[in-house]
Amino acid sequence: MASRSRHRIADVHNVVVAHMPDYRVDSVVQVGEGLGNIAYEVNGELIVRFSKEPDAARRTALLIDEARLIAAVAEVSPLPVPEPTFTAAEQGYLAYFKLPGVPLLDMSRHERSDHGTSIAATLGELLTAMHAVPVDRWTDLVDTDDHPLAEWRREAAESYMTVVGQVPAVYRRPVETFLDATPPHDGYTTAFSHNDLGIEHVLIDPVAWTVTGIIDWSDAAIVDPAYDFGLLYRDLGPAAFRAALRRYRNDASDAAALTERAVFYARCSVFEDLAYGVETGRDKYVDKSLAAMEWLFPA
Repeated sequence: MASRSRHRIADVHNVVVAHMPDYRVDSVVQVGEGLGNIAYEVNGELIVRFSKEPDAARRTALLIDEARLIAAVAEVSPLPVPEPTFTAAEQGYLAYFKLPGVPLLDMSRHERSDHGTSIAATLGELLTAMHAVPVDRWTDLVDTDDHPLAEWRREAAESYMTVVGQVPAVYRRPVETFLDATPPHDGYTTAFSHNDLGIEHVLIDPVAWTVTGIIDWSDAAIVDPAYDFGLLYRDLGPAAFRAALRRYRNDASDAAALTERAVFYARCSVFEDLAYGVETGRDKYVDKSLAAMEWLFPA
């Protein structure tokens, strides 16, 4: 395992030198690994991601498509996104310079509570910009990720059963009442969106408390426009959600119906986040999920 890690670090060093010959490489460290990628940090400023997709042809296609997508997003996003510095698709690498700021997830619950409404208002403007672009512009860059709300509720019930022991007893009856209830109406017009706008993907300046960038567009898709609003509701609470919605300018959306679906998605998705935190030992995900129970499932 250690030998393979050293070999990969050497590969990262070599691919950076090959694509950035005037850039001196002083350090390469692995900084993260998920199901699909391994991330390395070069000189503390350049992120080089290696795709774990085993099929070389599919891996190449995925990386080329992702680079095209991020370039397209950068053209319309009012907030910075990590634009690729180079793509070595056939070798499985994509590189970009880090955006300034720290993930909102890394800030304390108290700090998020104090500043969540202003941050959410900024994110409401981001969602306005994303959802306003005609869907046809994105169809050759992303898939449609749109499932019946009854399926969301079924998957939420399955996730809940894996973490029920972590859920404080005071919330269990409200949770189970929700899981037994009829989901909202499915009728809505889909839109392009980030599709994973949790606070782990929102970078902020911890002094000025302004949003400095949005990262990880790998799940971006054509979806229910209420979904990302639901993640804001889940992670930042009702007041922040209302602030985001006040900044949302989309005449095609029924605000009441969007709100109903956003709350539904918030309640469904919290169990997946909680399960992820428990399974990986990432306490920040566990803590934020349990904190959200207070407004998602009031006793």
